[in-house]
Amino acid sequence: MKPTNLLPLLGICSTATLVAACSNTKEEADNSKPNIIFILADDMGYADLSCYGNKYIQTPHIDKLAETGTRFRQCYAGSAISSPSRCALMTGRNTGNTTIRDNFCVAGGVEGLKNGNPIRRMHILPTDTTIATVLGSAGYKTCLVNKWHLDGFNPEATPLNRGFDEFYGWLISTPHSNDPYYYPFYRFDNDSLINIDENAHDQHVKHNTDISTDDAIRFINRNKENPFFLYLAFDAPHEPYIIDETSWYDDESWDMDTKRYASLITHMDRAIGRLMDELDSLGIRENTMVIFASDNGAAVQAPLEELGCNGVFKGRKGLLYEGGLRVPFIVNQPGKVLAQTLDNQIYFPDVLPTLAALAHAETPQRLNGMNILPLFYGEEVDTDNRLLYWEFTGKQRAARKGDWKVVSVKKDAPLELYNLKEDITESNNLAATYPEKVVGFEAEMRAMRVSTPNWPLAGE
Repeated sequence: MKPTNLLPLLGICSTATLVAACSNTKEEADNSKPNIIFILADDMGYADLSCYGNKYIQTPHIDKLAETGTRFRQCYAGSAISSPSRCALMTGRNTGNTTIRDNFCVAGGVEGLKNGNPIRRMHILPTDTTIATVLGSAGYKTCLVNKWHLDGFNPEATPLNRGFDEFYGWLISTPHSNDPYYYPFYRFDNDSLINIDENAHDQHVKHNTDISTDDAIRFINRNKENPFFLYLAFDAPHEPYIIDETSWYDDESWDMDTKRYASLITHMDRAIGRLMDELDSLGIRENTMVIFASDNGAAVQAPLEELGCNGVFKGRKGLLYEGGLRVPFIVNQPGKVLAQTLDNQIYFPDVLPTLAALAHAETPQRLNGMNILPLFYGEEVDTDNRLLYWEFTGKQRAARKGDWKVVSVKKDAPLELYNLKEDITESNNLAATYPEKVVGFEAEMRAMRVSTPNWPLAGE
């Protein structure tokens, strides 16, 4: 079956559609420091969730977060691939300014191997201020569970070296720490590499999603008496699509990779439901803000056509078209965050200043993001009259401001221009019709980026 038309869901407007009212004001919400849980899916498309229009994949627990919280329809990831997107999320800077601007760098960094081939990766630096650093300074206990992907090949760039109090998961710099994928035998417990005995000898007993959820629940229980920040970065549904439990979709006529892809998402949804139940049982649900997002769009390996993973959007992971950048973003806190659907244009660099404001922490200087916290409480924030910027240095560029977006996904190719209000599928290139807009974007984009020794441009 083909996915249904998602245009009504994806419509662009300038005002919020309030689904429910809430009597609490932002000032009342600011009286205490809530716990914060940021849940990140990996390579999950914008339209992979039922609450974002999917007709096939079951996601009842995430849907409930959306129905009872704030759902953004125009949220953009920090990049169209993992490491730079997560770096933008953690540091509040876009890929014109971040330390990590691509998964692999052309100079500097640290050399290592991928699939037996030598490559270079850049890592997050001690001088990079992270969300964990900011919230830790405000009295929060901080924990990363599962995927960091900001260490490159540097074993001294772990989450514990970059502001987190606790870490349970895997690192690029220790390749066997997530081997085999989804049913790992090795795993970091803070700075110690331990074994998951149930998965010894390549047995498929404990799935990574369940291991990560168990780690998250244990952290919450240890810190239920003080404010905490939990960054729960699942692997699902990143390829390879490995999961033995596919009962949700066994009756479908899809091929097994499609069934496994859908099952990875539904399995993650079930884990999120278990996490929410734990918060309820501990009596801290109302004092916990939960945010859910994906790090970029669905990948080329995903069942893009069969399940409509990226909706009507052009492109996919690795491309700076909407299908690679636009992601779900859901914020939920009972009694505090309104039940509403918003069309404000936001992106990952906004997360750090927003959480800093929520925690009454000092916001670092020279960020590319802005504080969007008032939006959660029904207040107006002008997020659309600014430049959102992305780059894969020397290969791809994109920027959005208001209804307009420019993008180039090939080296040295001219910018394409689209009016997303009228052309959400990026089908009608208007660069020749409005050359002055392209010139304006070019000037703003040059001013936005700073040079980097790891991804040098010609002439820099």
